[in-house]
Amino acid sequence: MIDPRITYSIPWNIFLITAGSTIMALALKGIAFQHAFIPGGIFGVASLVYFASGLSRISIWFLLFNIPLFIIAWKFISKRFLLYSLYAMLFFTGIYAVLDVNFQIHDQLYAAITCGVLSGLGTGIVLRSLGSNGGLDVIGVLFYQKFNIGLGKFYFFFNLLLYAFSFVFFDKDLVIASIIMIFCASFTMDYALSMFSQRKVVLMISDKPKEISAMVNQQFRMGSTLLNGVGGYSGTPKQIVLTVINNIQLKRLEEIVFTIDPAALFIAENTFSVIGSNVGRRKIY
Repeated sequence: MIDPRITYSIPWNIFLITAGSTIMALALKGIAFQHAFIPGGIFGVASLVYFASGLSRISIWFLLFNIPLFIIAWKFISKRFLLYSLYAMLFFTGIYAVLDVNFQIHDQLYAAITCGVLSGLGTGIVLRSLGSNGGLDVIGVLFYQKFNIGLGKFYFFFNLLLYAFSFVFFDKDLVIASIIMIFCASFTMDYALSMFSQRKVVLMISDKPKEISAMVNQQFRMGSTLLNGVGGYSGTPKQIVLTVINNIQLKRLEEIVFTIDPAALFIAENTFSVIGSNVGRRKIY
């Protein structure tokens, strides 16, 4: 886990935004633009307007559509979030406008998958910062903070409407390829957001709970909790050890537990939202 002092520092957030925005611009200009794919979100709306009307550039439409969204960010989220998102939007718009790149992927399906993976990776990297890519991310973050509506669900319903509208004006195969691209992007974005944050909730049922708890504290420098339980068959009171660790530590913990008590029961479950204590710091935009 990265030190919170680093994750909240300006250089680290600028690095994430710059790297993620560059990857996104390369994918969208080098692949999506060449195949006239319709990206999701506000950039997708800008692309739809551009390909439907041929007026101005996609980057100009994207900039114009972002203006009211940044007013919302300023008023309802935070000044810091706005400034980081503004930098992300301006950097992305600028680099997209000046890039002259073509990945030369001619097969439409291969292009959709590749563009989706790269753009999703870029989006996920930016969203690991204290800002966003601008556009739809501003509304997505606001809805998540206010109403606990997940970014993935919000993007899904917005893009569902966008592509339903696109079917009216564009070739059906092109729209379907764009949907494949967005599906790959969403999957990759979720992975990029969780790959360094995924934790395991571990329950250990044993006749030696205090020894196991002590080893968890000593070996991993992690806290543990003793829960009171009762054996369903024997009726014997038991103490259950609960802790939260990362994927890398899981196998080591398993070996420690069964070394102490070969008859222990070891239960591990995935969890994606663990904040507080020394596990993870709450992200405040």
